[in-house]
Amino acid sequence: MEVKTELKKIIYVDDVSFGLTSVKNRLKEQFEVLPAQSVSSLFEMLKHVTPDVILLDVNMPEVDGYEGIRMLKRDERYAKIPVIFVTAEHDKYNVEKGINLGAAAYIVKPFSTKQLVSAIEKTYKTGKPKIGADGGAEVKPCILAVDDVSTMLRTIHNALRDNYKVYTLSEPEKLEDLLQNIKPDLFLLDYKMPEITGFDLIPVIRRFPEHKETPIIFLTSEGTAGNLSAAVRLGVCDYIVKPFELQTLRDKIQTRLKQD
Repeated sequence: MEVKTELKKIIYVDDVSFGLTSVKNRLKEQFEVLPAQSVSSLFEMLKHVTPDVILLDVNMPEVDGYEGIRMLKRDERYAKIPVIFVTAEHDKYNVEKGINLGAAAYIVKPFSTKQLVSAIEKTYKTGKPKIGADGGAEVKPCILAVDDVSTMLRTIHNALRDNYKVYTLSEPEKLEDLLQNIKPDLFLLDYKMPEITGFDLIPVIRRFPEHKETPIIFLTSEGTAGNLSAAVRLGVCDYIVKPFELQTLRDKIQTRLKQD
């Protein structure tokens, strides 16, 4: 007798009926797709169903996808459900914004069925929290790296992602907005950026009560005594002079988080 495997559940949120029907038909062999035409409909559905992944469109009336993921991450009942953005917005700012808000992946329309299936499978296999020795969820410390050089951010992300939840920001002027949605356990700040420097960002961070004591490490190619002394007075706990060994970065982060 053939044993029927239960399909993974996917909730797809999109205000366009055609989009919902299309994705449901494309995924029906691999997943059970539950359609929702708004964020409010999503939350009604979540009262009765716990999906393995949520697919979330960005551009929707009333409540858009960005606000939708904020609402999910604020609610401890749903914060651990992986979210994939499915959207026509493909510019660097929107992709970075989606990932920084906690999306597990970002799929740009138009996409192939193979692309979507691959993203979903990878997400539900890796997006669920690991279970610690005490039976509770193992929460990775959160690191926010701010640097105007995208290659540096990619290097940092790749070096730290196995042990930390890593957020990156290439536009320092948007730091304050980002901190409304995430709570880093440690900051990595580039010292010298055009218009806004690492020094300028320290008061922005310290304005948040929860970040009065959060460790800040400077990444700098100008490790003069005067600069470093000024950084310490402003609350920087350590610095790394570029270019640096990635193991040095890992060691300093580990040391500072243990001290905290």
